[in-house]
Amino acid sequence: MQERAPSSRANAERDAIVGRDAEVERLSALAAGASGGGRVLLMSGATGMGKSVLLEHTARVAEEAGRRVLRASGRESERDLAFAGLHQLLRPVLAEAAHLPDRQRRALLGAFGVLPDAPDSLLTGIAVLTLLSQLAERAPLMVVLDDAQWIDSASADVLAFAARRLDDDPITLLAAVRDDDLGAPPVGVRDGGPSFDRRPGFDREFPTLVLPPLDHTASRRLLGLRAPGLTSRIRQRVLDQAAGNPLALLELAEHASLNPDEHGPLPVGRRLAAIYAARLAELPEAGRQALLLLAAADVEDPPDAVLALLPDADHKAWPAVEESGLIRRAGRHLRFRHPLVRSAIYHTAPFDARMEAHRKLADALRHEPDRRAWHLAAASLHPDAEVSAALEQTADRARRRGGYAAAAKALARAAELHPRRDDSARLLADAAGVAVFTGDLPWVEELAGRARARTDDPALLAAASLHVGRLSALTRQHAASFNYLAAIAGDLAATHPAIALDALAAAAVLRFYSGEESQRREIDRLLPHLPAGPLREWAQIVSDPFGGGRELAPLLLDRIAAAGGRFGSGNRGGAGGAGAGGRPERLTALAIAAWVLDETPLAVRAFDEAVQSWRTAGPLPDGLGGVVALAYFEYGRWDRAREVCAEIGALPAAAGLDHAVACACAIEAMVVAPQGDAAGARALADEALRLVDPLESRSVAVYAHRALTAAAMVEGDYEAAYEYARMVFDINGDPVHYHASYPALPELAESATRSGHHAEAIEIIECSARTLARGGSPRLRSLVHRSRALLAEPEHAEPAFLAALADPALERWPFERAQALLEYAEWLRRRRRIAEARPFLTAAYDTFRRLGAWPWSERAQAELRAAGLDIGSADPGAFAGLSPQQQQIVRLAARGLTNREIGERLFLSPRTVGSHLYRTFPKLGVTARSQLRDVVEAAAVDGPPD
Repeated sequence: MQERAPSSRANAERDAIVGRDAEVERLSALAAGASGGGRVLLMSGATGMGKSVLLEHTARVAEEAGRRVLRASGRESERDLAFAGLHQLLRPVLAEAAHLPDRQRRALLGAFGVLPDAPDSLLTGIAVLTLLSQLAERAPLMVVLDDAQWIDSASADVLAFAARRLDDDPITLLAAVRDDDLGAPPVGVRDGGPSFDRRPGFDREFPTLVLPPLDHTASRRLLGLRAPGLTSRIRQRVLDQAAGNPLALLELAEHASLNPDEHGPLPVGRRLAAIYAARLAELPEAGRQALLLLAAADVEDPPDAVLALLPDADHKAWPAVEESGLIRRAGRHLRFRHPLVRSAIYHTAPFDARMEAHRKLADALRHEPDRRAWHLAAASLHPDAEVSAALEQTADRARRRGGYAAAAKALARAAELHPRRDDSARLLADAAGVAVFTGDLPWVEELAGRARARTDDPALLAAASLHVGRLSALTRQHAASFNYLAAIAGDLAATHPAIALDALAAAAVLRFYSGEESQRREIDRLLPHLPAGPLREWAQIVSDPFGGGRELAPLLLDRIAAAGGRFGSGNRGGAGGAGAGGRPERLTALAIAAWVLDETPLAVRAFDEAVQSWRTAGPLPDGLGGVVALAYFEYGRWDRAREVCAEIGALPAAAGLDHAVACACAIEAMVVAPQGDAAGARALADEALRLVDPLESRSVAVYAHRALTAAAMVEGDYEAAYEYARMVFDINGDPVHYHASYPALPELAESATRSGHHAEAIEIIECSARTLARGGSPRLRSLVHRSRALLAEPEHAEPAFLAALADPALERWPFERAQALLEYAEWLRRRRRIAEARPFLTAAYDTFRRLGAWPWSERAQAELRAAGLDIGSADPGAFAGLSPQQQQIVRLAARGLTNREIGERLFLSPRTVGSHLYRTFPKLGVTARSQLRDVVEAAAVDGPPD
């Protein structure tokens, strides 16, 4: 019979099965494969791993492929009823038994009690095989068994007999069995009987598809599809507790709101709770108490102080506890078999018993103040100032270690336990300020709202609102956020100037994002009413770098040198990290100011230290974090730029920080375009533009269009390049963004020269030159000279080229300087001044190769050859100098695997794979993936085993 391809409905269903692509592919092939030859597959997995969902999908694929499907599901209540499972399976086709040989028919019907004949297991097995073969003659057949571990042993024997003899028939058997990974007792322990997947010969004879836990990415996607309303804080708790079990993810997400305690486990749903409740009921009281103490302790390996509370090792309760399968025990090491076991034990215990367990643990952990504080909090039913103070101290310690989420949770719980409303409001406002550094906007809004509900103090109200506004800057609602922050600054300028200044500094970040001129005027209006100092200077630099900010540049070196002291007067974190607080925030703020003023080397030095400090606490969550990547890019550290983009791009999607993610995409696009990855650059730039409103996030829009310009130039499409570069300036030729647009001038000039837009480009460049003459940096004035040289008549271009290259300090921007060297050298060679051109060409070529700017290095190489210098490829032995991981990546890429496929094999992200490849290209002397095969073959290195 001709098979039909799976329909679009089956494809849609496959898309809905999250994290099981390989399993779905294998099962679909089993269901819709060739009609000749029988096949058997066992599918094994813990409770909740999705076996039934996969069975249902496979059955549908089989039916749509023209197969007949017979199904049965084991039931625990029928596991002692002989042939119950077989009867369930064959009942829809039992009429076909009339066509069996008489002895087989009587044996089969006798097994089902239809005839009085005594069951004969051999004849029954043959009858089942014959019946299935008869059915398969009309259409290929699939047998699907769910919960096969509960199928009665008589049915299991017959089915195993038939399964071993299906080779010559178009029959497929798929059986799902449950294993004990989730804390179920080992198979056979509870009733002594054998299990379907442990029968002699059955499990060894046929292949088994084991369903592992979902990985982190798939777990997050499943929650995003099925529980999109979870806050990122609760989402992370669900992910941690479920440990990749799909059913656990969904049940924990459904019941997450039932447990407001930040420290205790989330409650499991009724289905999973019932699995464990029966096991707990069978344990002696001492065993149940021991498990409750372990569940309340919430540690992987309990410390000695907790172990001392448990029964002695030789206590009679332990054998029963171990046989229950709920824990693993190796000497003094005790662990729950799965996080859900701990949750079920904790929540099935009576409330009073849980409180008593926490009190015992608090007493035992006197020398561990952080754990003691949380157990005291868990045991507190009423406000308690001492417990609140203990939690506040815990928060301070967590904050000093960079644990912002833990600190915010401790402060929030301390607020709940504080007996005075004003102090409670203060703690909640502090919690919101600390939570800013987690990037979790909904959580910050929740904490700030709770703080405002408990106080009338204008300072606390403003502080809480400021924290929300600071993180809101990373969303796409920049105009509303600016107005919100500017209103705080205006309202509190006279009464609370420190908070007002913090608010205005945060507003300056939004002015940078949006590029809106009216926002600069509002900041200029408010600044004179606020106290002088570094934070006010910072706001002025970010808001107006070519006006009043330029004169502040000489102060930056002293500010960064003194970064060990206080900077600014605001609350923790400050705008863009500009306020007082920890060293990373202070250094980040100063580095941002240095970068805005084109003091890039100074900015990079500060960023190096700040970023390293941030990494101990998590990603760069607020302010102008994206400019860290831009500074590294401009300074020639492109790999570092991509690493920072990856960290920012990993911010939780549920937090809605679209601008931050878009900024990372746009800047990474700017990096990969000159490396020759035009398609990757376009994809990243398009994603950035999709995430933001170009009028609210002009900076991101400009970075994206600059990346698209570079990508088009790499491909030689100068008409498209000019169109993109033209979008960086408005209809009047003014910059779309007061800071981000000007570095695109040379690309505008070159693409205009090559596409016939010469006159328009000259007008834009001269307009920019007039603005930059008043307050532009030497770097920007050099770019103007370079742009003029590219657009000048050939006989008049040299003075502008020389002016562009005159300042040796411009080597701080190596890519831009190498481009200028190449362009001048090309001009010299065309004037037949070849000897003069060669040193410029060599310097440019070396820089492009070091950066991995392959299209540019090829262009320089072609010019060198035209100038009489032959630049060969890298030493073929360079492959041996790569790290083992880089060699693996190069081998796999040479075989044609994509970055995603390589990542799956080597357990790396596609982005990491791409980063490795771009770092290896200059070492190997290649410019495209297609050349890697020759490199590998030349190195005579065998490929890795699959």
